[in-house]
Amino acid sequence: MIERLQLPARLAGRRSRALLLGGVALVLLAVIAVLALGIAGGGSSGPAGPPKAAKPFSLAQLGRPGHQVSLAGMAGHPVIVNFFASWCEPCQRETPLLARFYQAHHGQVAVIGVDANDQRAAAQKFVRKMGVSYPVGVDPFPASTATSYGVLALPQTFFLNARHQIVRHVVGGLTARELSAWATRTGRQ
Repeated sequence: MIERLQLPARLAGRRSRALLLGGVALVLLAVIAVLALGIAGGGSSGPAGPPKAAKPFSLAQLGRPGHQVSLAGMAGHPVIVNFFASWCEPCQRETPLLARFYQAHHGQVAVIGVDANDQRAAAQKFVRKMGVSYPVGVDPFPASTATSYGVLALPQTFFLNARHQIVRHVVGGLTARELSAWATRTGRQ
């Protein structure tokens, strides 16, 4: 008689655990889907409301021991802050475009790359291969700078005005058209 009472209790416990695990799996799938859309979705942007101040940061500069990359160092200039990593597939398509843009508009618009959650050696090889000549800061795990900007998927780019307010935020890869529009806009300011 005791065994019969325990058996249904065990089954009920198993059923509860199975339902709980199923619910957790569904939540994880939803998170993965949202992240995948952010990574592959290219071009969603914001903010729609008034510009918000960009979070200040200072990071070790990739490939230049003892040097720092900081937003404050670009005071008074419009800045493009691009979060990327060498392992990010969309970043591999976007980075050469951004590197060419920077070379063509150097002096008109500042660009800061933020290599998030990456290995330094891989990041250095990547930026060299992609022709990056703008400063790149290293944001190692747990990627506190990326987190402070709300970056959960790569690439993401923040367009800042000369007062370092976020005037545009692009989730996913940039296009040449978006960069040209930004260069034109900042040239009129």
